Amino acid sequence: MQHQAFLIEGEKSVAELLASDFELETLLVTPKFQEKHTALLPKGFPVEIVTEDELTKAGSLETNNAALAIAKMRPQEAFNWQENPFVLALDDVRDPGNLGTIIRIADWYGLTRVVLSQTSADFYNQKTIAATMGSFTRISPHYVDLEAFLQARPQKVPVYGAALEGENVHKLQLQPSGILVMGNESHGISPAIRAQVTQPLHIPGRGGAESLNVGTATAILLDNFFRNQSF
Repeated sequence: MQHQAFLIEGEKSVAELLASDFELETLLVTPKFQEKHTALLPKGFPVEIVTEDELTKAGSLETNNAALAIAKMRPQEAFNWQENPFVLALDDVRDPGNLGTIIRIADWYGLTRVVLSQTSADFYNQKTIAATMGSFTRISPHYVDLEAFLQARPQKVPVYGAALEGENVHKLQLQPSGILVMGNESHGISPAIRAQVTQPLHIPGRGGAESLNVGTATAILLDNFFRNQSF
């Protein structure tokens, strides 16, 4: 990430990018994309029209019949607790696809910030960006020393965490306030972070599956926090 730029590919992701405030460095589009999204194309910016074969060769996708862009990463802003009464925090979530899915889920529930441990996957990884399906434009990542971040939280802010020994989430009346920690795909929440959790949560199951994918578990828990809210 020496150049502080990242790659975006495909019609959906590039269209979302063009509608956002990210700063473009490069934009390659096919005639079909140009015709369909004329209103989104930045005025005065050198847009290069290419064939589908040229576009596929320039990127990482097996096929790309729409667009490819390179944009500048946003600088990480200071975290503001007053603007973020409910926080989703990821502890060592390492798979870019899982991270992208979680970003998309967070966007669905209206979150605009996600806190990540420094060992979590890269927000700007190509697989992460692809899995967000454009939601990367509405979510800001905050990479932190997660243990220190939790220790420095304002007083009385609860910390929820997904755990097998937690309380049945379906029996609780949760409100979107506090911090929800989701853990590593294989090992769950690390011991140091687990020590900061004030309310462990458990998703009860009826079948024989050993566990849930972290993205699926995040969706279920977020839905329980937001289900009584009016949108």
